[in-house]
Amino acid sequence: MDQYSASAATHAPEARARLRSAPGRLLVPDVLRGFAIIAMLIAHAASFVPNAPWAVKFITANFSDVASPLFALVMGMSAELVWRRGGRVGTTLLQQTLRGLFLVVLGVWMAGWGSWVAVVLAYLGLLIIIGAPILLARTPVVIAVTVVILVVSQPLLALSRTWIWAYTSGQPVQELMTWLFLGPQYRVVNLLPMFLIGGLLIRHGLKRDRLLWVLAAAAPLAYIAWGIGQRFGTVQSGDYLDTLKDFGLVFAVYVCVVFAATVRREKAERVWAAIFVPLRACGQVALSLYLLHVGLIALWNNAYGRPAENFYPGWLVIVPGMILVGWLWWRFVGTGPVEWVMGWLTGRPKAIRRTA
Repeated sequence: MDQYSASAATHAPEARARLRSAPGRLLVPDVLRGFAIIAMLIAHAASFVPNAPWAVKFITANFSDVASPLFALVMGMSAELVWRRGGRVGTTLLQQTLRGLFLVVLGVWMAGWGSWVAVVLAYLGLLIIIGAPILLARTPVVIAVTVVILVVSQPLLALSRTWIWAYTSGQPVQELMTWLFLGPQYRVVNLLPMFLIGGLLIRHGLKRDRLLWVLAAAAPLAYIAWGIGQRFGTVQSGDYLDTLKDFGLVFAVYVCVVFAATVRREKAERVWAAIFVPLRACGQVALSLYLLHVGLIALWNNAYGRPAENFYPGWLVIVPGMILVGWLWWRFVGTGPVEWVMGWLTGRPKAIRRTA
């Protein structure tokens, strides 16, 4: 049950191995990343079915809302795991910075493809450049920084919207301000607390304990608070209530995954292991799947525009089609092509073939 914490030695090696995604990898981050990319596939494919029932649109909207903060959480987990591997601080910081710059460049390039997707990669790239150094601090400091950012986020965003110079400045200042504060869908200032919480969860241990039960109780309360605010007023993107909704959705996914990954009964373990296969597969090639599906949507959008009527083949290609592609690549090849290029460029090369 505690195999992700420092006290994991109390468990048998066989139990720890069953809950690892592959040698040297943790299961939970891979599954969470897989859930995040599949949530994005569902959100981006929604334009192929514009006349879906209200209930379907509601569920799709929640998948859309959970995807980017969940990616931020997993990126924080990954950054903390990189620090735990040791190595020189300067070298690791450089590698993280190069990784972030790679995502920024890739995101800027993809934003010009002409898809209907609000490409998130540049935001995530800047997020890791800013967030990774903070995780060098002691846990109380990281907690304090997280709380401060959460507290100041709404007034800071309100203030930034009055900065005329931010809208009138040329590139790259205007683009940088959009990524940090002014983005209509994403903002680094809102993603950074989730990134830091991801690092803190790795330090605490991805395990069943009192904290997990607290998060399980907090998740629905946070979502309900957003719902009440939405019912009786206007909730603006990036406000406290909007952030509460993100926390509610992300914590709900995190709690479910950790509970499932730490089951003790053998039959239940086999069931969840089977369910996790496509999630961990897509999680390990998430960046490649992101680029591929945005490219396909761009090809369609440039040729035909957004569908005015439901076009189910498009939805099937983007959601189950991409999941199948991700599983096949992971099963028979291994490292995703974009992941391999990023590893090579940032000095952390990955083997092309999957080891397990």
